[in-house]
Parts: sequence; C-alpha cells; structure tokens
Amino acid sequence: MKTLDKIPTGKIERTSSLLKAGAKVGVNYLKYYGNKITKDEEEARKILNEDNAADIYDSLKELKGSALKVAQMLSMEKNILPVEYVEKFSLSQFSVPPLSGALVKKTFRKYFGKNPEDIFDEFSAESVNAASIGQVHTAKKDGKKLAVKIQYPGVRESISSDLKMVKPIAMKMFNIKQEGSESYFQEVEDKLFEETDYNLELKRSQHFAEECSHLPNVKFPYYYPEYSSEKIITMDWMSGIHFSEFTKKQNSQEDLNKIGQTLWDFYMYQMHILKKVHADPHPGNFLISKNNELLVIDFGCIKEIPEDFYIPYFELAKEENLKNPEIFREKLFTLEILRTEDSQQEKEFFAKLFYELLELFTRPFNQEKFDFSDESFFQEIADLGQKYAKVSDMKGMNTNRGSRHFIYLNRTFFGLYNMMHDLNAKDVAINHFKNFIISK
Repeated sequence: MKTLDKIPTGKIERTSSLLKAGAKVGVNYLKYYGNKITKDEEEARKILNEDNAADIYDSLKELKGSALKVAQMLSMEKNILPVEYVEKFSLSQFSVPPLSGALVKKTFRKYFGKNPEDIFDEFSAESVNAASIGQVHTAKKDGKKLAVKIQYPGVRESISSDLKMVKPIAMKMFNIKQEGSESYFQEVEDKLFEETDYNLELKRSQHFAEECSHLPNVKFPYYYPEYSSEKIITMDWMSGIHFSEFTKKQNSQEDLNKIGQTLWDFYMYQMHILKKVHADPHPGNFLISKNNELLVIDFGCIKEIPEDFYIPYFELAKEENLKNPEIFREKLFTLEILRTEDSQQEKEFFAKLFYELLELFTRPFNQEKFDFSDESFFQEIADLGQKYAKVSDMKGMNTNRGSRHFIYLNRTFFGLYNMMHDLNAKDVAINHFKNFIISK
C-alpha cells in the first residue's frame, strides 16, 4: 500500500477532495441509468452502490480524520446502509494508506525533539496498522516490544470543518431535521475532539485497565507516559489476531461462548459499575490471544453516562416498565423522546415506535441467558429498521428524538450486539458481571 507524504489539512483542500468524489458519484448515476436498460434493477443498483462506495471511500481515506471516522461509524450500521457501503467502509477500521516515514519522524521531533530511533532501541519505519485518526508502529525498548500510536497531522484542527461537510449527508441519510439537531452534532464533535487528545486517552486507558483488571479473561496493555504526548501513545505490544479474523476461523462453540461472555461482562461492568463505557465496540479495537483472551487495545472513545440519564434508560430496559403505559410514557418524556409540544399524533406515533424498538433491543436484559447466534433476533432488528425507513407518516414530523446521550450509548449497543452476533455466542449469562463487583 502506498504511503502518504501529505494529508490535506486546509478547509478548501478537504472540501475540494469531497467535491471530486461527488462528481464521480454523479457519473456513476449516469452509468446506473444506462445499466437499467441492459440489466435488471437489482444488478444495476448493486453496481451503483459498489461504485459509489469505492469512490467515496477512496476520497475519505486520503483525508483521514473525522471524515474517515464517520465512515467507520457508518460501517457498523449494518441495518441502515446497503451491504456494498458496509463492506467498503469497514476497511476504515484497519486498512487505510499510512503516513510516510518522513512525516512520522517530523511528529516525533515536534513532541520529543528527537527521531523515534533515538528514543527506542528499535523502531519500525513502516506502520503495522493504519486507521482513521492514527497509525501504529512497533518498537523495542529494554527488551520489551511496544506499540507506538501516532496521530495524523491536522486531524484535530479539521474536525469542525469536516463535520460541516458531512452534516448534510448525515441529515439526509438519518432523516434528521435542522431544528433541534445542534446538540446531536455537538455531541459528536465533542467526542471527536476527545479522541484526538492522546493525553486524555492515556489517562482513560490507564484508568480502565486498572478498574477492569480483575475481570476474568480480559487483558489490557501497560502504558508508558514517558514515551507519550498529545499526539503519540506508547503501550505494550499485545500479541493476538484481530477480532474479525478470529470470527472467520473454525472455532469451537465453547471458545466462542467464552469470548462472548468475556466481552459482555466487560461492557456490563463498565455500564453499570463505572458508569462510563468504551463507546467504540468495533472489531479493530480488540484482539484475541492464542489463549482465547480478549485484548482491549484502544480507549479513544469513552462515553460517561450521567446518573439522570442512566436511571431512566435502564429502567426502560425492564419488561414490567415497558408494559406499564403510565411508567413507559413518563420515562419517554424524561429521556426527551416525547415532548410537551408534540401533537397527539406525534406522541402516539413515537410512543409506538419506541415501544417496538425497546421491546426488541432490551430482550437480552429480561432473560437470564441469551443466544446471540439467534438469526431471527437480528432479522427482526433489520426488518424493524426497514419498516420505519419506509413509513410515510414520519414526513413532516420532527424525528430528532431523545437525549444527546443516546447517540454514543446506542452506538455502543449496536456495536456490541453485532460483535456478539459475529461470535455466534450462546448461553451468555446477562448478569454474570455482578460476580466481579468490588466493594469499596
């Protein structure tokens, strides 16, 4: 894969790159209309989606940063985007062009006043992993193998302008109205700023590693503040294969269940005990060791859960509250899903919609054990998404619903459920995490 000697950082440069992608998409539509004459609709649409996904991704991977991060987030929305987009955008998790050696050295000289080979005993000039915000190199110091994550230049500075570029696309794709949408986009922007602050990530990584170190079968790297800065993080190298590679192998059901229970316990412990959560559960952030341990290698995106949101959110996960109309409606107002200014039609419509959504998504929480290999459960999720994507009643209604805290908490559950499904984990004990609560 070619390396990049330069990343567009100016607003005009970055906008120009996306405009070029837009022009290619226009040409693809012309080809699509031609293909409809000689091919059936399904085949023509598939070619259109493949061409558009490739052209948009090729543009985003050169830009890196927030624009590529949005593609990464969208790749997790398997029930929203066509499969061609999901397949292409999922490459942003660990397969994008890396920075050249010259740019890597420049970053080290800026923050340490030295080249990396003057700091470490050994340092790989080529990266072993390149994603949306940074890339990873291997190094050695005093006999220890290390992973050194380096942030791309200009990523933090271009967040606001990148989001302004992708905002119209996101609003159209998710039927978001302009009115009242500011808090949602502000939440995303705030989280992206946090993800590009490696000093903050270092502190959070150390905190989570310490707080969750007693959980069985999950491991974290040791971090080195003396070799870290606001754009560089150094940690122990963790040996394992990517989560997505593991799920493609022939594994015993026992091993799949073991990893599934570990992953579930790790997330439930964060949600219910720490009240803050690793809000980026995609396969690129996890490895599986040869002993089938879950290795957590990235804590860039953390969502803190306020108590006044946590309580009503998880109260609605209880089946008895869902089925009690009075309590159900009260919680919908508390969570800003329903509003006092809503018309009667809006109140009835969104109460029904969220009942169906919550009844489905909270099923695991109302059972002692859950089977995440159950295809019918995930098909119901896909069908429900398609059902409401086509509902004409939503036109004219303000579909901006729910507290801004929903964005990253829902994203966490979408990602977690998808990973549990990829594992085909069965007999997952839902409240098993309670066995590991430490009284303080």
